[in-house]
Amino acid sequence: MRIAVVSAPAARGTPPGYVKSLARGMESMGHRVDIVDAWTEDGLRLPAYEYIAVVTEAVSFFSGKISEALPKMLAGGSGLGGKKSAAFVKKGGLFTARSLANLMRVMEKEGMLVNWSDVLFGPSHAEAIGKRIGA
Repeated sequence: MRIAVVSAPAARGTPPGYVKSLARGMESMGHRVDIVDAWTEDGLRLPAYEYIAVVTEAVSFFSGKISEALPKMLAGGSGLGGKKSAAFVKKGGLFTARSLANLMRVMEKEGMLVNWSDVLFGPSHAEAIGKRIGA
């Protein structure tokens, strides 16, 4: 299965370790995985994937807000309606559950079917979850 892992960290930069671990877990199950950066990509190639996993984190410790790059990127990817997807948030801060709810709201607004959501506690946890996607 072709899977896109959309990385939307709070600040620009390389994808965090937990995003790479999630992708590594998926690849170990035989999937073709591409990491897509929400800060630099426009979302036009997302409809080509069979499954989309979105990974983000809270903007600050005391906030449930997510990166503003993510809604812009998903809005640019027309044809996401009905696409199976997963929503993941890195544990951190006081309002992790609110961050996850905000992420799911943004994804569902674009018509994506979120069939899995979870909080990632670290790279090893992310890799273990990646091995269960598409199994």
